[in-house]
Amino acid sequence: MRERLREILLAKSVVRGREFTLASGKKSDFYVDARVTTLDAEGAALCGSIFFRMLAEYKIDAVGGYSIGADPIVAAIAVISHQEKRPLPAFIIRKEEKAHGTRKMIEGNFRAGMRVALFDDVITSGGSIIKGAKQVEAEGGKVEVVMAVLDRQEGGRETIEGHGYRFQSIFTKKDLL
Repeated sequence: MRERLREILLAKSVVRGREFTLASGKKSDFYVDARVTTLDAEGAALCGSIFFRMLAEYKIDAVGGYSIGADPIVAAIAVISHQEKRPLPAFIIRKEEKAHGTRKMIEGNFRAGMRVALFDDVITSGGSIIKGAKQVEAEGGKVEVVMAVLDRQEGGRETIEGHGYRFQSIFTKKDLL
């Protein structure tokens, strides 16, 4: 499974040969548009299956993450978990408060007291996922683990762990070079 996901990432998501500005603001000649893979039918199924297996060592009530990188990942995990008869509901964290309706920052299947796993497609500095973790905690949740498809190995793991969260990724940058 992992090797097939790696093949899809290399074929569809890894871009080289020009300079890119990352979400962290850093410049890089190595870019991974992981959403192309996580929104691919096979890629989504593989991500959902691999992450579901990785979650076996944690006691969690739901899976979530920042919209838009986490959306296909947490949806895939929810589907796989249902198929495996161990359902894990999903939620997404908005980057900005909704200006109408309930004005929620967290949408979907989240409530205070839940132990959650947070997901992102790519971790660079870790800043975004830390902000999401703080939002979950502000609304009464407990972050058990943070996971990503790719750790770019640019300080994100250290930032996440430095804030007291466990971190795991399916791949690191060196796996895709």
